[in-house]
Order: sequence, then C-alpha cells, then structure tokens
Amino acid sequence: MTSPLRAAAAAPLATPLRLMAPMTMAQLAAVMAIEQAAYAVPWTRGNFIDSIAGSHHAQCLFGDEGILLGYCVAMLAADEAHLLNLTVAPAEQRLGHASFMLDSLIASCRRDGATQLWLEVRASNERARRLYRRHGFAEVGLRKTYYPPLPGGTREDAVVMGLELTRVTR
Repeated sequence: MTSPLRAAAAAPLATPLRLMAPMTMAQLAAVMAIEQAAYAVPWTRGNFIDSIAGSHHAQCLFGDEGILLGYCVAMLAADEAHLLNLTVAPAEQRLGHASFMLDSLIASCRRDGATQLWLEVRASNERARRLYRRHGFAEVGLRKTYYPPLPGGTREDAVVMGLELTRVTR
C-alpha cells in the first residue's frame, strides 16, 4: 500500500505539505530512531541534546500528517555556518526532502547574515555530494581519516564543501 505522502510525491502536480520547525527535546526519540536507521555510525542522543542546548539551528521536517521525515542541524558563528547533520528517514529518501531542508537552511543562513556555509561529507557518499553540488557547493578540501570506521572498515576521509551565500546559487 502506498502512503499518502508517497502518492502525493509521485503525482505530477502535487507537492506534499512540508513544515520545518525547531527541534525540541520531545522529538528526540523520533529523531534518534531515524538517525539509527540511517547510519551505521549515528550521532548520539547527547550530540542532539548539545545542539539544542547550544542554540544551534536544529530543525525538523514534518510531512502532511505530522510525521517526522528528517532533520538538519547547523551551527552558526559570526558570519559563517556549518552544516553538521542533514538526515532523511530511509523510507522517505529520494522524494526531495533533503533538497527542501537544504534550501530552507540556506535561506535561514542568509537571513542570519552568514556569508559562507560549510560541511563535511563522507568521501564515499556520492549521492549526498551530488545533492550538495546541485545546490552550488564546491568541494574545497579533504580531511584525512575524519570519520570513524563503518563496521569492519577503516576510518574514512571527509570531503569539505563550501557554499558562498552572498550570491544566488540556483
């Protein structure tokens, strides 16, 4: 059976209702369920608590039925922002939710006066790297052995990507 969200996403002119809202402590169980389903080496509950307590830009994406679809966490300091986590529930991937959250984050960073947005992404995560490139990010560096190893693997490099926010990128 197709979910209403998937049916709406598949319809040529339909756009699912999506709402970004600040992440709260009450949502952490649902956030952690997505985090653990999406990653072999997930963030800890403490990482999210620290982000909320630290007044980071922590936003949840909800679908038209109030279901948590994903979230993003960014840190803003001075005139720069750093995307720390952008995750979509595995069952909801490839429906445009990551792009929607990234557009929302970019707009928010611009409103807050940031001129640059940075991120790191696993070198092997080509799908995410393509998403970021489509949004105007450039690959500007490499952090050797940055990520903890995946089960049975070795530490992995991070590709550093940056987006200049003072120009229109799309």
